[in-house]
Amino acid sequence: MKHKLIILLAILLPTMAIAKPGYKLTLQVDGNTDSMMLLCYYHAQFHYVLDTAVNNGKGKFVFKGNKELHPGLYYFTNDKGRYVEFVVYGEKPDFQFHTDDRSWTMSMKVKGSRQNELFYNYERASESLYHEIEVARPTLDSAALVEMTRRQHLRIDSLKLNLIEQHPEAMISKMMQATKRIDEEVPAYHEDGTKMSQHERFDWFMHHYFDYMPLDDDFIIRTPKAVFYQRFNDYVEKYMRGMPPELICPLLDSLIDRAEPAPEVYQWLINTLTERYLQSNVMVYDEVYVHLVQRYFATGKVTWLTPSAIDMNVERATKWERLLVGRESPELILFDTLRVAHSLHRMPGKYTLLLFWSPTCGHCRDIIPAVYKVFNEVADSLNMTAFAILSEPDEATTGKWKKFLREHHIDNPRWVNLNGGAANIDWREVYDITTTPQIYLVENKNHTFIAKKLNAQLLRDISSQLK
Repeated sequence: MKHKLIILLAILLPTMAIAKPGYKLTLQVDGNTDSMMLLCYYHAQFHYVLDTAVNNGKGKFVFKGNKELHPGLYYFTNDKGRYVEFVVYGEKPDFQFHTDDRSWTMSMKVKGSRQNELFYNYERASESLYHEIEVARPTLDSAALVEMTRRQHLRIDSLKLNLIEQHPEAMISKMMQATKRIDEEVPAYHEDGTKMSQHERFDWFMHHYFDYMPLDDDFIIRTPKAVFYQRFNDYVEKYMRGMPPELICPLLDSLIDRAEPAPEVYQWLINTLTERYLQSNVMVYDEVYVHLVQRYFATGKVTWLTPSAIDMNVERATKWERLLVGRESPELILFDTLRVAHSLHRMPGKYTLLLFWSPTCGHCRDIIPAVYKVFNEVADSLNMTAFAILSEPDEATTGKWKKFLREHHIDNPRWVNLNGGAANIDWREVYDITTTPQIYLVENKNHTFIAKKLNAQLLRDISSQLK
């Protein structure tokens, strides 16, 4: 019997239909004369064109392809900017849409998709309520118009709640839930009745910010900007602004880890956050980049990048970890213009400004004179010196370097100009000098970095806080 079953399976398996990726979307727009229609989709803050179809002369457009349509909100649009949205979620995208050119949404009928039936039922109902306001607007005074608008919005809210309650599995329901804000739910009191401080309320808000956002469902990345991306961007750019890395890192970990069941959201979050903190001008946020790389890249959780890209990030994070604010600065020994050796760890004074720059760098030509001006103003009072390294010590640049120093009168004896040619270490590698200028502030007693990514204004601001 066992052998017969194996033989039967061997016969049946080759003939069994295997679902293949692909789509066929037929759009019939009665009365439409557009020569072409586009199939587009949302992705975080962007829109993308996926396919095009030509009019068959009777308002029919057929989109067909072998690519998989991932879950999300898509739309058809013409070159005049008119569009109508539709849903791809849990169904094979073999849909037939039929509408009238006078009103694409209000006249829309769909076959082959229960998800889109629910979507258009809601769209038509809500659009009708908005239309009633526009019809009544000329006949109402301002107070009556405000009151009618309020009532209609309440009715629309009721439509949403009913849809969510009756069809929680529908993508439109989940998308509506995602837009629900947590602001009004922040508690004022602890469970024991004691009043929460402002800090505790904000902490609760940050930990519950994404409670209604289905981060574990890939459709959320293919929604209009206001649904997911703007909420995400506010969280990172607005609410995390000024937070120290020790608070940011666990919040980001919680956000990313919640998205792990959704491969696209997970990948997008890791890529976006890593790049954001890689490019950040906030000196202490290097620590966030290092944390993200060590937690996700170095542990094998990032599988979509090439091995060389992963290794590059891991290598950079390893270097940056040694250069974080609070870490000991690697020792540097270089020669000045008179071939006298100078040691970073033996610089006199209380603080040392460490600079890597070149006169061939456009940013350097602007920033270095401005930084030098501030340095001259604070160096004596703060007992500060400067360890300024030419980052391109070739013969042609050395002459330009000396000329630049003369023309900008960079001659303060506390400011030591050093040729980067001969040194005790490969400082480009150790200090990760891939762009210039790079400016650090070092506390001399323990040789620790107390600031980095400096410019003239930041140096002035930090100097005002030093003693």
